[in-house]
Amino acid sequence: MLPNDVHPEPPEAGPTEWTAAREVGVGPWPGEWPEDKRYDPELLASGDRRNVVDAYRYWRREAIVADVDQRRHPFHVAIENFQHDHNIGTVVRTANAFAAAAVHIVGRRRWNRRGAMVTDRYQHLEHHPDVAGLAAFAAARGLTIVAVDNTPGARPVETVALPRECVLLFGQEGPGLSADAQATASLVVSIAQFGTTRSINAGVAAGIVMHAWVRQHADLTQAW
Repeated sequence: MLPNDVHPEPPEAGPTEWTAAREVGVGPWPGEWPEDKRYDPELLASGDRRNVVDAYRYWRREAIVADVDQRRHPFHVAIENFQHDHNIGTVVRTANAFAAAAVHIVGRRRWNRRGAMVTDRYQHLEHHPDVAGLAAFAAARGLTIVAVDNTPGARPVETVALPRECVLLFGQEGPGLSADAQATASLVVSIAQFGTTRSINAGVAAGIVMHAWVRQHADLTQAW
């Protein structure tokens, strides 16, 4: 059996075939199959074309989630969903990349998963019908709610010390956070802008603030 970070050479193929295969994953496992139960027999037989890092190639989905659970960061991400915001999928994908503890959808339960690029399969998701539900969740776990909005009195995320255990709360594209969400937050942060637009894309904003948390609190030696 190969170690987790060692992978077999690709099966022999012409340059065109192997170039194409490299772009979408790996083919069937060459040689004797590993006995480790984390590996999925179907993927070993047919190849793994999923959007996962190489260390998780051929692993069962449940095994991947369990492994990431051991390394998840203690920040959560929440986004209001009152107008079927198309940015939610992007937020989920970014939260997965930074190993957020969970993503919370506040408002409507249904959301557009297209932007998540299937990463929602590996990310814990929670739903709250309203901000009060999110606030109760945060209070029960000792999480500080940090609202992200360009409103008067907001502190620059570039200079503020973000709480380690927190919920980063984002609003809709356009209207921003609701009044209830702003009132619930213990801290409101803004992103410095220098151009003409009033606000930036909610998916982009989420990525900026999550990365600010990572720079302050994450163990970068654990990154892929």
